[in-house]
This record gives sequence, structure tokens and C-alpha cells, in this order.
Amino acid sequence: MTAADVKTTQTDVDPAAWVEQLEWPRRREHGRLLLEVFGRVTGEQPVMWGPTMVGYGEVHYVSSAGREGDWFLVGFSPRKANISLYGLQGSARSDELLAQLGKHRVGAGCVWINKPEDVDLSVLEALIREAWAAVE
Repeated sequence: MTAADVKTTQTDVDPAAWVEQLEWPRRREHGRLLLEVFGRVTGEQPVMWGPTMVGYGEVHYVSSAGREGDWFLVGFSPRKANISLYGLQGSARSDELLAQLGKHRVGAGCVWINKPEDVDLSVLEALIREAWAAVE
């Protein structure tokens, strides 16, 4: 896979401006909250990746299949049906913390929540902190 094959890359879109133009008012609120939480925990500025993902940090990866590219360390996407949280799995404590998070579903590369009110935000912060520290 070459860099030309990578479909999701960094953009110049301002994440805060993107959140403000979301179609769904509740998702705008959720996006503002997540911008604050992820920014505070990571100490980084958010970057848009593709048209719908807000990411923090960056890592170059090579997969077991030999594909390589750049990706963000942790991030989120407030979508219509749910909120996708990226990069929170795989740290030494992620399973323990996910069990304490609250209402969520786990996929191969992300954690889905319906709304921040469904989860313990202090546990979400711990998940972000652990994931961030595991990669640094």
C-alpha cells in the first residue's frame, strides 16, 4: 500500500469549526465536550482526519500485511447514530477501564457510545490517558 492508497489523511479543516457545523444539535454539544476532554488529557491540538474524524497525535504504522501509513493516536467522530471513539483499546488497563466505562459497544478499532451522558467521563479520561501513554 502506498501513501496514494490511504483514503483517510489529515486535512486543513478546523475541528472546532467542523463540530459547529454538525447537522444534529446534540452532536454539536457532544463534539464540543469531546474536544475539551481529549485536548485536556492529551495536551495536543485536534486535527481533522478525513471528513469526519477528529484525531490527536500521530503515529506511523506498518501492519502485519505490510501496509503502512500515518494515523492519529486517539480521537473521536460524533456521527448521527452514535459517537465513535478511536485508539482506546490495547493499553494494559483498557479492558479493566472499559468494564467501568458505562453503556458502550466495542468494535475492532473503536468504542461506540450513544452519548457522553451514558458513560463515566472520568473513566473515559483514564482510557484516553492510558492509550496516550502506551504509545508515547
